[in-house]
Amino acid sequence: MLTLKSDAVLLDQHASDWRDALNQAGRALMEGGLAREGYRDALFEREEQASTWLGNGIVIPHGTQKSREHVLATGVRLLQFPDGVEWHDGNRVHLIITIAAQSDEHLDILRQLTHVLDREGVADRLARAGDAEEVVRLLSKAPVTARLDGDTIIQGVPARSALELTTAAAARLEQLGCVDRRFVGDIVAQQAISLGQQLWLVRSATGVTQPALGLALPQAHIDGVAGIFCLAESGNAHDVLLDRLVTVLEEGKGEELARLGRDALLARLSGESASAETVRVRVRNAHGLHARPAKQLVQIARAQKMPVRVRLAEGGNEAVSAASLTKVIGLGARRGQMLIFSAEGEGAREAVDTMAEALRGGLGEEVTPLGDTSDARPSRNRQTPRDPVVAPPADTPLTAVPASPGMAIAPVFVMRPPEFHYEETASGRALQKTRLGEAIVEAEQQLEEMIRAAGGEVAEILSMHEEMLGDPELREAAYEAINEGKSAEGGWWRAIDVAARAQEALADRLLAERAADLRDVGRRVLGNLCGVKMPDPPTHPYILVTDDVGPSDVARLDTSRVRGILTARGGATSHSAILARALGIPAVVGAGETIMALENGIDMILDGERGRVIPSPDPARRARTELSIREREILERDAFEVRFDPAVTLDGHRVEVAANLGNTAHAADAVERGAEAVGLLRTEFVFMAHPQAPDLNTQIAEYAQAFDALGKDRALVARTLDVGGDKPLDYWPVPAEDNPFLGLRGIRLALTRPEVLETQIRALLTAAKNRPLRVMFPMVKDVEEFHAGKAIFDRVQAEVQAPDVQLGVMIEIPSCALLAPSLAEHVDFFSIGTNDLTQYTLAIDRGHSRLSAQADGLHPAVLRLIQMTVDAAHAKGRWVGVCGELGSDPQAIGVLMGLGVDELSVSSRQIPLVKQRIRSLSLEDSRALALRALACPTAAEVRAMLESLT
Repeated sequence: MLTLKSDAVLLDQHASDWRDALNQAGRALMEGGLAREGYRDALFEREEQASTWLGNGIVIPHGTQKSREHVLATGVRLLQFPDGVEWHDGNRVHLIITIAAQSDEHLDILRQLTHVLDREGVADRLARAGDAEEVVRLLSKAPVTARLDGDTIIQGVPARSALELTTAAAARLEQLGCVDRRFVGDIVAQQAISLGQQLWLVRSATGVTQPALGLALPQAHIDGVAGIFCLAESGNAHDVLLDRLVTVLEEGKGEELARLGRDALLARLSGESASAETVRVRVRNAHGLHARPAKQLVQIARAQKMPVRVRLAEGGNEAVSAASLTKVIGLGARRGQMLIFSAEGEGAREAVDTMAEALRGGLGEEVTPLGDTSDARPSRNRQTPRDPVVAPPADTPLTAVPASPGMAIAPVFVMRPPEFHYEETASGRALQKTRLGEAIVEAEQQLEEMIRAAGGEVAEILSMHEEMLGDPELREAAYEAINEGKSAEGGWWRAIDVAARAQEALADRLLAERAADLRDVGRRVLGNLCGVKMPDPPTHPYILVTDDVGPSDVARLDTSRVRGILTARGGATSHSAILARALGIPAVVGAGETIMALENGIDMILDGERGRVIPSPDPARRARTELSIREREILERDAFEVRFDPAVTLDGHRVEVAANLGNTAHAADAVERGAEAVGLLRTEFVFMAHPQAPDLNTQIAEYAQAFDALGKDRALVARTLDVGGDKPLDYWPVPAEDNPFLGLRGIRLALTRPEVLETQIRALLTAAKNRPLRVMFPMVKDVEEFHAGKAIFDRVQAEVQAPDVQLGVMIEIPSCALLAPSLAEHVDFFSIGTNDLTQYTLAIDRGHSRLSAQADGLHPAVLRLIQMTVDAAHAKGRWVGVCGELGSDPQAIGVLMGLGVDELSVSSRQIPLVKQRIRSLSLEDSRALALRALACPTAAEVRAMLESLT
């Protein structure tokens, strides 16, 4: 959590007007090393959008979302203006709290300020304070929160007397840690006070650690007792609880409390009357109800004809005035949380509907819908009726996302989600929690056995499942649901469902796809609770068809029988795709729900290279495919036998074939498969494997492992750290971005922490010794970014003086390819990352389940960018490599050679086949082929032309 320290406080400031004051605030952020010059301009841009006036003489200026690139570190600066400054909206300001935020950490400070504003006299004391430490104390003093929620209420207590009911209420507060045994002793010795309406009150300030209000309601009728309130007092902090109790009594319906359901009871105790009109709506804003959307919501509430109140649906939170900015911000509502609006009187329904519609619309911000996880829920609990789906037609190609190369023909086995039959609610909370705990322990034991048996990447991902299973927040969420009356099954799945929704709501596709792992974990525990097991697969070879493949599903598979994998959901980066590639099983993912309607046992052709499946192929198509598979098997065998021979064309032109590696431990395997170099080492694996940035010696040891495996002659091409919005590091938080693929990542992010980049470059140069090293920067858009990284490289190389080193860039952004002539003046080489270059050029996410088939690197626009890059490089005597998936596409290899590419870097498994393909071609024919491809208008026509020549 972001905290305020005394060195961030600037007292006794003076300004001629609000612009001068805001300039001073921006300068304070820059002088504190928190932001660059551009962030000060963004403070004014934000004020143009809306005033950041918070109330009580305080403004909280902060930049716009796009200005986060100017933020060097998250932090705040507080400027005190004792004489005051008239702000542009007419308010008098005495305190400026300006925020530089890389993420939404600043929201913690904002929520803290709402409590400050609610404390009488604090704002004046802040304006007059003569000591920075006093300011920090005033702002940091955590308010004492009084507790009244689902856990402090006990329904259905099997009590026979008022004393037993009193004891149960007091014991519950002790169990929750609000009080100690002294409180309980004091309470049971008291005579309860009658509140009328058969409600009673006991109260004490002895042994109270947190003010709280408990309520015990009897299971069976007790004469004259509908319920007993138990109040734990502490100073004035419990007054809000008394106010809520008075509100209930004023309605005159206390005797009905025992008959209300849990949600209705919490609503009544939160301040909503039984006659109130209410509406429930989820927050969809990326950063929740922070200042700007909260201000819009408040303005809409003030425009209504009657007071509107709002509360968080979770727990028993008090309903607060929706017309109070501090109260609304103080809710701390985050994306995905449910708000309940309430109002009474004529026009109340229209008022709450207006509030809900405004919140759904984003309150001036772009919002994205929360993921629909109805398909992920157990079929017993599915809430949305599902129309029956129709299976894909026979002998008709269905295109989806290519996930793992290879072809297969086999009968399909459709692994449908199991039926989990259980009751949503159950009594006996202790029993339900015990059942859930035992099911989780059983799941942990199952995972441990599978991890030991699996090994490799499957074991790594299963280990992540084990960590998910041990997540205390997931378990606590399930326990909270059980406390609200859910069964062990219902509570567990609600916790999984909420967590999966939050995961799928993330802009980062990689993290969003981890929601499948959460569900896999959830189904495992649910299966243990319900005694349900997955269906046994057939004993003959088959193609697995399923909604999605979780790691535990893969661990159960007999991979000698699985010929291919086809999934309805998932993208190229989902774990189902990763696991299929790791196991060498052809796979196609994201084919849509219609595949789940396929009949078990029908034959299917699966092409993992093209992302194409054909159910029930006719005899002629099947015969052609079987011939292709046999030819491929022969080709693979022959290619492997000559894997160490160079890749030389029929007319004597040599192309270097290198390996793409995600881990230095795989370098020896790449050499064994015939790699002549490592054309791409994704160095982020070193950083992702550690809880904090790895030091110099750790990195040297990792990189040395690859150099040792390659020997003295094979070059290592290392891409510097490429993380950011779509590949985050826990210890390097990156602001949430609407589109992380176009945000702070690659060299852009590395330059915000130059010391990290410098350490990595030093480690690479040191580990290389006298062996060939090629370093390249990712996501470079122009020569300016290259020179910024090169300055660091040159400084370190001057000290280390590695004898055989080159510096280049990855061509991933169209601007970089278009500016290749200017870059070629300064770099030693180019490496074309065709995956990103294709998606940026065509504006298609290569992991998109519907569009990814169109993200084809053989599109003429992409080929022209490759041609421009090669021509610019060769004009200056530089070499060019290709390190994307296009380099191993059999149809593309000839085209790339014809365009002049000098090196192809592919996955280790593909090296023998790529070499063999090059040996079957001539450079002269490939040049002619490239010209024909460039003349085609679409990727489809390029493919058709190439297929016509085979």
